[in-house]
Amino acid sequence: MSGTEGDPPGGEAAGTFAQADIDALFGFEEVAAQKQRKGLRAVIESDVISHERMPMLEAVCERLARTFATSMRNVTSDAIDVRLENVSSNRFGEYMKRATLPAMFAVFKVREWENHGIVTVDSGLIYAVVDALLGGRKGGGAQRIDGRAFTSIETRLVSRIVQLALDDFASAFERIEPITIEVERIETSPRFAAIAGPSNIAAVASFVVNMDTRGGHFSILLPHATLEPVRERLLQRFMGENPGRDRLWEAHMAAELWRTEVTVDVVLGERRMRLHDVNNLKIGDTIRLDRGPDDTLGIQCGGVPLGQGHIGQRRSNIAVRTVTDIAKGMK
Repeated sequence: MSGTEGDPPGGEAAGTFAQADIDALFGFEEVAAQKQRKGLRAVIESDVISHERMPMLEAVCERLARTFATSMRNVTSDAIDVRLENVSSNRFGEYMKRATLPAMFAVFKVREWENHGIVTVDSGLIYAVVDALLGGRKGGGAQRIDGRAFTSIETRLVSRIVQLALDDFASAFERIEPITIEVERIETSPRFAAIAGPSNIAAVASFVVNMDTRGGHFSILLPHATLEPVRERLLQRFMGENPGRDRLWEAHMAAELWRTEVTVDVVLGERRMRLHDVNNLKIGDTIRLDRGPDDTLGIQCGGVPLGQGHIGQRRSNIAVRTVTDIAKGMK
């Protein structure tokens, strides 16, 4: 397209977009050195996730760190420290892409929720656990043998430790809801450990395990779909079993309720009448009802049926004696 006098710089007519402007709008950059995404592509493929913070999940993970450290000491007889790094939210696909290989991915199932999660154990912790369980010398770093797959013995030993961590995780979760967790399988490839869609949001709790000079990292991934049955409880700031009570206000409310006056109505009977007949009623007219002296009458409060009773007289006053329990009389 040839430029003419009066055209804007760049050789494009007014009101048109150059190809470079279109590419910039959608985030397609031809310059290889510029790897940052821009435009609509940056919005669509953004790694920033807007999520609700779950204080109770963080409390559960803190409790898991303490109990799992004790469990590991009992198994290995070593001085072990377990620390919670952070609890964050990630897209499942991005998390699996960033996983450092070689690693083990333990797929577990929560029976009560009928959904799955993943425990990821890095190679440093795998070799440290195997070395400690097989009697390796303390104070020396675990020997890593790269370029080979994990053996069946290593897989079984790590599976045992993962199940131990999940049992402690279930114990830490008891204050929110009792759950049962089981390891279903151990995978070494992220492709075979897929339990959710790549764009699904998941909560990830990362832990650091120090065993003298050995150690490594592991993380627990729980998709938000798995946590949905207890999401409302995880959003709370305090444990629900002992929230605290204000005795003063409790006594005040009880005293005021006992002094509250309510109006109780007794329905003597009902009869359908035409509006013309109701309009012509005069003093002294009689309305016949389908009730006898010994029939029970309905007792109501605010239009809500409470029970049945008999009408009578007590000390020159009209009285009603209930003959049914209030709960039984309600509809």
